[in-house]
Amino acid sequence: MHLFDQDILLTKEKPSIYKTQISKNWSINGNPNGGYLMAVIAHAMQQESTMASVLICTATYLSKTVPGPADLILENIGRSRNFDRWQAKLVQDGKETLRAMGTFSDTENNRAEKRYETAPPDLAPKDDCIQIPPMGNYTVYENMDVRLDPVCAGWFSGSLIDISEHKGWIKFQNDRPFDQLSLLLAIDAFPPPVFASQGMSAWVPTIEFSVNIRNIPKTRWLKCIFRTRFINTGILEEDGEIWDENGELIAISRQIAQFRKKS
Repeated sequence: MHLFDQDILLTKEKPSIYKTQISKNWSINGNPNGGYLMAVIAHAMQQESTMASVLICTATYLSKTVPGPADLILENIGRSRNFDRWQAKLVQDGKETLRAMGTFSDTENNRAEKRYETAPPDLAPKDDCIQIPPMGNYTVYENMDVRLDPVCAGWFSGSLIDISEHKGWIKFQNDRPFDQLSLLLAIDAFPPPVFASQGMSAWVPTIEFSVNIRNIPKTRWLKCIFRTRFINTGILEEDGEIWDENGELIAISRQIAQFRKKS
């Protein structure tokens, strides 16, 4: 079993209640990656849903989640012919740390139309990109191969650009294929794009994160682009896209985060 699959395992306690163990293997500066947490909670909702495909997952991060035991408490909030909707809480030591809503569907029955008004990002070849190395408590990069296009990787050496944009490639280090749950991790595995213009000194904790999954990729590597356009009142947005190498749109996301430069 792949490490990611081990780290989203669940034990069902009773109907709509699960236990899990939050892993330290997908951490950013010691904190479990928000996309990984979303994958854990989406996995629980998927177990309960009458429809198999994760269409939309939105999470609100209420307080810090740490590696260790957690309870997942689920509730169905709506069901129709096309969609099954769930709400879930992640609880540690009696305190709710994350609340998520998931919309599930049978997407294979809804592929009649396709129109893309934008194209996949234009990326440098993988071997010319800058691989993010494992860095102490940044364990997600021990398990994910993330490579930044050189045009946006100057912040590693203190060279900044005028736009807050990251683009590049991603895959699992051991080439595990991507599925819906692992896409939730992948779309949150890049550093915040604001680093490209402001440097790594920025403090960018997530407030809310929403992911819309459109397709399962057919290729091992995925092409990603993330952009922040507005920073004000201490808040920024991050809009993301994932494409496969066949030019198929895989997922889109919007993340809302706090922004503060560390003094």
